[in-house]
Amino acid sequence: MKLVRYGADGKEKPGLIDQDGQLRDLSSVIQDIEPRYLSKSALAKLAKIKPATLPIVKGKKRFGVPVSDVSKFIAIGLNYSDHAAEAGMAIPPEPIIFFKANSSLCGCNDDTIAPRNSKKMDWEIELGIVIGTKAQYVSKKDALQYVAGYCVINDVSEREFQLERGGTWDKGKGCDTFGPVGPWLVTADEVKNPQKLAMWLDVNGEAKQRGNTKTMIFDIATIVSKVSEYMTLLPGDIIATGTPPGVAMGMKPKPCYLKVGDVVTCGIEGLGEQRQRIVKSPHTKK
Repeated sequence: MKLVRYGADGKEKPGLIDQDGQLRDLSSVIQDIEPRYLSKSALAKLAKIKPATLPIVKGKKRFGVPVSDVSKFIAIGLNYSDHAAEAGMAIPPEPIIFFKANSSLCGCNDDTIAPRNSKKMDWEIELGIVIGTKAQYVSKKDALQYVAGYCVINDVSEREFQLERGGTWDKGKGCDTFGPVGPWLVTADEVKNPQKLAMWLDVNGEAKQRGNTKTMIFDIATIVSKVSEYMTLLPGDIIATGTPPGVAMGMKPKPCYLKVGDVVTCGIEGLGEQRQRIVKSPHTKK
């Protein structure tokens, strides 16, 4: 299934995308795509619904984050060897874990707000994992059983905030609108091999990132297992799994960071596409 939340920000309704690509309303079945509906048994019940029995939603709609009430927005750093090389950083011996603020979450096509005093805004196309079942100290062998599905994430970053202002990476990762997710959550049963998905990202129509999840340093099972050692993963938690090469920070001879007016488009094979326009923060001093 392709599960979505559509409508105005804060007023999203549950839906699904049928085999013909049409948006169907799920409001008569569930109130929202809540964490409690992400377990294997709950998803199996939803899968029994015949999409043709659900109303078609006409017109172009905004897609919000495909899961409501996200407990944690976790990210993995330097998880592609070629990206680590372009960043001039060593390959980590185990996954680098950091957090993106939940307040950074937004819809896949929402505008990206350039923070006040931002100088080095960057992009990162990433495969997102959505947890379906509570996970603690999960083995790598069993880890994928805890995954509800997958989605597209753009791990928007402000490199000066992240790397030049001291402290952790989080301050350059958690700004408002720095976490577009979606357009939809594709359930795990529909993704035959999550370690073989093509990824791409363009800026103003110019190719920037081209990669594949097969080049991850730590695969999805390892990530879920390792993260569950350090914290309890809850249904609805989202994990961004790292980015392939092609980010602005790694450009030679000079980085070309995002600026107001730029348009970022990106996508992952079978998981949909995103589009964000970079806009000025209303808090920017005149």
